[in-house]
Amino acid sequence: MSTDNFIVTEAQLAIEEARKQKAERTKSLGDPIELIGKALAIEIQDSVAWIGENTNVARLLDLESGKTLHLFKGHTGPVTSLAFCDRTPGSGDREILITGSWDKSIRLWDTVSKRQISSTPNAHADFVKTLHVFSSLNLLVSGSSDKIVRFWDISQPTSSEPLISLGSISSHTRPVECLDGEVVSPDAAILYTGDTMGVIKSWDLIRESGSPSRWKAIHKQTINHHRTRINDLWYKNGQLWTASADDTVRVLSQDASDGTTKLSKPIMQPVAVRTILPISLTDLGEPYLITAAGDVLRTYDVSELDEPDLISEIDAHWHDITAVKLWMRKTIGEDGKTRIEPWILSTSLDKTIRRWKLSELLHPATPPKKTPENLVAEPTPKPASSSELTEEEERELAELMDD
Repeated sequence: MSTDNFIVTEAQLAIEEARKQKAERTKSLGDPIELIGKALAIEIQDSVAWIGENTNVARLLDLESGKTLHLFKGHTGPVTSLAFCDRTPGSGDREILITGSWDKSIRLWDTVSKRQISSTPNAHADFVKTLHVFSSLNLLVSGSSDKIVRFWDISQPTSSEPLISLGSISSHTRPVECLDGEVVSPDAAILYTGDTMGVIKSWDLIRESGSPSRWKAIHKQTINHHRTRINDLWYKNGQLWTASADDTVRVLSQDASDGTTKLSKPIMQPVAVRTILPISLTDLGEPYLITAAGDVLRTYDVSELDEPDLISEIDAHWHDITAVKLWMRKTIGEDGKTRIEPWILSTSLDKTIRRWKLSELLHPATPPKKTPENLVAEPTPKPASSSELTEEEERELAELMDD
């Protein structure tokens, strides 16, 4: 009789016991906000957070009080991705919430009335995993476990009709996990797509004639500097930042003068990197990077990309971190003046959102340890089977649906 199953079970029991002990040690860290479900996606607007959960809802949460303001109900599967578009194209109001789910649908919601506007029930043939909006182009891009990237017209976001398809990309051979890009003209954009095989592809998107105008994707480059799954991807101003399950963060920089590219040395992590926050690509624009690998947050000075300096390290959660976001927190001082201070928000499968002052991450009371302790090691994944889902994806599905 094979003992493999018993070994896995014992390992899993050890992991659960370690997590239970760590939950007690970290229960007050980061002034946690307790959630009903597991946060899979989060977006920040002023003092509120929009959260996609495995409980099939999108939650509107007050970040100061921790109170739930509204639940957007309608999906029949975990809500894995969030994005916003303008009610009136070009207005910058971002009043329309877009949600993608494992129920294969994309839904639009009015954030003022809190009502669902429309549903596109079969947007993909499998889980919707990622969304990206090119606001000025009235273009929504979605990626899925069906390996397809699709383009959608959002020029009339208040229409009750399903979204109109404007084209697709079908060159990936594994599920598409993340997207990002940048508008380059009123009729063109750059798009990057990353899949679970570790393949990243770059595309030129060109608007074609017609009403509505379809979009043509011209393949520019295939990038293979990661060994496996791309978990997060950021692109801006010629810099591509990627986080992978191969335990690394990489930065590919393009010289604007001659178009040449340079790949930085990998920023190594002890375990798979689930998500990153390159603060240099945010409106704050400072040369810092925050990584989430397992349940630990690390902050780096990346003034020199090939020699990143580890500034701080926090055992932030007792389960895997799922997202890290910048929050420009506004407070009113005793003098009546509004002050804005950068904070970092982290979400986790431990069902909490935690809040961290960026200044405290950049100037920790104690220096970071060179060898991280208290990291919870996951069982070593087995090779992918020939089934439609890899074992990693099947474990992810089981974990998210265990409620």
